[in-house]
Amino acid sequence: MLQRTEGIVLRTHPFGEADLIVTYLTRDFGIVKAFAKSPRKTKSRFGSSLEPLTCSRLSFWGKEDAALPRLTQSDIIHSFSALRESLRCFFRISELIELTLHFVPERDLSRNVYSLLMQTLQTMESSCGTLLVPLYYKIKLLDMIGYLPGLHACGRCGSGSDAFHISQGTVLCGKCSEDPEDASRLSPGVRTFFLSLLKWEMAKIERIKPAEVILTELSVLIDEHVRYIMEKDLKTKGFRRV
Repeated sequence: MLQRTEGIVLRTHPFGEADLIVTYLTRDFGIVKAFAKSPRKTKSRFGSSLEPLTCSRLSFWGKEDAALPRLTQSDIIHSFSALRESLRCFFRISELIELTLHFVPERDLSRNVYSLLMQTLQTMESSCGTLLVPLYYKIKLLDMIGYLPGLHACGRCGSGSDAFHISQGTVLCGKCSEDPEDASRLSPGVRTFFLSLLKWEMAKIERIKPAEVILTELSVLIDEHVRYIMEKDLKTKGFRRV
């Protein structure tokens, strides 16, 4: 069966002397791995369409549930080459890709993640230096997959609290907390900023101008939350220093 869609290259792995296994986030089929024949040869018909972050129109052949369909066509829609050429941008985006690969199951049919990543790449082409866009992506992704931390109210009784318990993934009030010393205290404004991010669209995200201290605090909290869920550090955290 020949299937067509749009997809963004998340990563590639060499296979044999000249072949590649290409992992895409696609619009219609979620995360898909495809076998690309001889793309590493000089005269490959795939050209540069298999470079990381490239968005292309794809055709691949295989049974509907085939684990590794064969890539037959890849026509570039947008290369996002500027993001690959900047170390700062590429490292930050690599972290988002690692999160996506970890949390999104293969063949998950939701188009929301594809749209979110596409909008993120487009936005970071013009504003890669800010922490706001990567933070927004992480929060929206966690919301989509059901791992969003609870910061708006106590996760047990619903009362107000600023004590975030990472082991519970939520803030807890004094009555509901069994170990108050296990909590991290949220600064005023962090919860408001967090809830506002959930309501904003990516196209308008640059209109938000949070205080640097609030942006940093929420970024650290989200990263710690993700680390606790994954039970390990992101590989990209080991080399990203920009």
